[in-house]
Amino acid sequence: METDDTGNRLRFQLELEFVQCLANPNYLNFLAQRGYFKDKAFVNYLKYLLYWKEPEYAKYLKYPQCLHMLELLQYEHFRKELVNAQCAKFIDEQQILHWQHYSRKRMRLQQALAEQHQQNNTSVK
Repeated sequence: METDDTGNRLRFQLELEFVQCLANPNYLNFLAQRGYFKDKAFVNYLKYLLYWKEPEYAKYLKYPQCLHMLELLQYEHFRKELVNAQCAKFIDEQQILHWQHYSRKRMRLQQALAEQHQQNNTSVK
């Protein structure tokens, strides 16, 4: 029984790590250039990994953009385009721009909340 638990935990950790690697466009380019996306068994494995989109599994992800990449990898056209390094570079740049926008937006929200909190404290006195 313990062997099953250990095996399941190891499988969970390996699949978690692999799914999160899919957030890296350069890794996707590496896989594409080595022909992994032409292997039907590998493509089926990517389909199997869609269970990570379920909330009970997704909560363990540190890089949620990997789910979007996993979804895109279900499409043959996308898999073929990843052979091109420029495609991977474009995706990488878009991820950085998205992250910068999100960071700025979050910082503005935190500043607004801090100012509101400070005003509330001032008006109570």
